[in-house]
Amino acid sequence: MNNSDDVIASRLLLLLEQRSADASICPSDVARSLEQEESRWRALMPDVRRIASAMAAAQVIEVTQGDARIELSLETTGPIRLRRGKRFKRS
Repeated sequence: MNNSDDVIASRLLLLLEQRSADASICPSDVARSLEQEESRWRALMPDVRRIASAMAAAQVIEVTQGDARIELSLETTGPIRLRRGKRFKRS
């Protein structure tokens, strides 16, 4: 499957839209929904995190770690969660 940035971003938004307004998702939820095989979804994770970072900068989503909202960067380590941001729009 060809997982372009647009496909990844659309899937991330769809997964958030399917959950309650205050729910969050794991970036791996996005990758796993696009690729079933473990090696393939794991290979997508850097792209998912990069796209999530851009979407967070645009305030479409928020990135959290524990209870804190964070700015996602290449240096960010550990588990993160994604949730709707101020500019999230339902389709």
